Amino acid sequence: MPDISNPSTISVSRRNALLGGLAIGVTAGLPTIAAARTTSKQPLTTTVNQGKQAMSTITTKDGTEIYYKDWGAGPVVTFSHGWPLNSDAWDGQMLFLVQHGFRVVAHDRRGHGRSSQPTSGNDMNGYADDLAAVIEALDLKEVTLVGHSTGGGEVARYIGRHGTKRVAKAVLIAAVPPVMVKSAANPEGLPIEAFDAIRTGLVRDHSQFYRDLAPQFYGANRPGSNVSQGMLDQFWLWSMQAGLLNAYECVKAFSETDFTEDLKKFDVPTLVLHGEDDQIVPVKDSAVKSARLIKGAKDVYYPGAPHGITATHQDQVNADLLAFIKG
Repeated sequence: MPDISNPSTISVSRRNALLGGLAIGVTAGLPTIAAARTTSKQPLTTTVNQGKQAMSTITTKDGTEIYYKDWGAGPVVTFSHGWPLNSDAWDGQMLFLVQHGFRVVAHDRRGHGRSSQPTSGNDMNGYADDLAAVIEALDLKEVTLVGHSTGGGEVARYIGRHGTKRVAKAVLIAAVPPVMVKSAANPEGLPIEAFDAIRTGLVRDHSQFYRDLAPQFYGANRPGSNVSQGMLDQFWLWSMQAGLLNAYECVKAFSETDFTEDLKKFDVPTLVLHGEDDQIVPVKDSAVKSARLIKGAKDVYYPGAPHGITATHQDQVNADLLAFIKG
């Protein structure tokens, strides 16, 4: 097993580089990270009727097509997904909330899923601006923003850049803020070599890398786990829809972006949910710190729960979301 503290040992062999880097890095807490009905050719426009069940795209100012799903009618909840997945990862929450009288909107991040794969904008500013583009194109108001993992960073940066004039509440689930990478200002973080190991795995064999990451993501490597093979397979399927360039550049975005000042700008009710056995984004270096930075935040921790709690603890997450949004 290679020592990630010494980059020269990472490439000892193809398999050792992939699996060794993954095992060490993820154990230390590495993050994650239907056809379109209509396509607009004008920036920030869509032809889908508001409040209707629909699947569509918008085109942002830089020409990137962003795919989104828009289901139901009622108070609006938006969802920002983790790396390297897409909006389908939220289906369990979206269906539940539609059945309880909400309108739900979820998009595929640029470079992921069914959105286009641009060579620019693959950073948190770009991701936050794309979320803003969807919200503005659909003229969404009094929105509850929900973000998982990298998507939690997207929500934080959205508030930091665009404010809360359209936002009613925010929810961060197993989210990457405040900052993942180790530095003089964040000595508890993970060394940059750990994230370099992720990039090495992606370049060498990203398909196998995703297969090996799935068990840690959902805690399937823990004794007594009842995670299904189907859950692991869908993680691989979603991950393989991300462009390699986009997934690669997103590693820097979720690991090196400092969201501290963004979190301080939160001025709406905020819920922080996190699994205590998160092997991807360690709870003590993320949720615990974020809850201190967000004024009045409510933090809830799930004992023994993994990173992918939206799937493994779907019913509990759904109940907590519903209670918070209604409350």
